[in-house]
Amino acid sequence: MGKHSVLIYSDSATILSCEEDAIALISTAWEHEATWLALPVQAIHDDFFRLETRLLGNITQKLVNYGLKLAIIGDISHWQMRSNALRSLVYETNRGSAIWFVDDLQALEHKLTAGAH
Repeated sequence: MGKHSVLIYSDSATILSCEEDAIALISTAWEHEATWLALPVQAIHDDFFRLETRLLGNITQKLVNYGLKLAIIGDISHWQMRSNALRSLVYETNRGSAIWFVDDLQALEHKLTAGAH
């Protein structure tokens, strides 16, 4: 997508459900020289969106520590309706340049090409 190398995780792939899965993603991203990971909501365990599990925070921190950026692709409105904290986190991360929540790949491409992220 433009000057960015994006590894698009299949929505039919193994569900991302723990930190060990994130380590495998990091390895795959490095193999493909990707700077961004695009993960469809369908490929992410529900616990990821329950902030009290700390899964979202631990996984995103691990990715950022290894120099990877993350885009969550798909509708998470039902999770946001349940959690003000998640809604705030999505708002704040979407203002940054390392973690984004977007509706689809076109929205990701638009954000990537709109700025120097």
